[in-house]
Amino acid sequence: MAKDSATSVNRKSEILSAAIEVFAETGYYRATTAMVAERAKISQPYVFRFFPSKEALLLSALEVSWERIVGSFRQVVQSAAPENMEKELIVAYERIMEEHRNEILLQMQAQTIAEETIRESMRGGFREVREIVLEAFRGAGIEKPEERTFLFLARGMLCNVADAIDMPELKMT
Repeated sequence: MAKDSATSVNRKSEILSAAIEVFAETGYYRATTAMVAERAKISQPYVFRFFPSKEALLLSALEVSWERIVGSFRQVVQSAAPENMEKELIVAYERIMEEHRNEILLQMQAQTIAEETIRESMRGGFREVREIVLEAFRGAGIEKPEERTFLFLARGMLCNVADAIDMPELKMT
């Protein structure tokens, strides 16, 4: 039984990885669960064993991407010296952009999806990231923490765009 449970968790993770790739490459509306199944090398009905709909699959994929950012930022907040807080958060995000680019592209696309469940997922993710950064900046004694948080998030969004359209001159060095 434990082996079956571990296999199910692994398979679900594989499906989510495939979905992130397919959604990032193809877009949510054009992507199909058949495409996800093919990428995961499973049958389409097997996708539905874990996810009742394409929307549920996208929501789970977004959850994975937000958890990665939130977890990474929380680690930085726990370990960075106050004077290095912003720099370390930037480095953590750049690492995510480099190692998990499709997750960032997925989030960028999800920002344009009108379904309320998707919009709420995006609002929740941004809300949590904003709160972590704001509290980190306050705790680090950074002057005007609300404004600096706004600029940090805005620069992150611009970096996403710069990366997506291959225009590095939009990034600050």
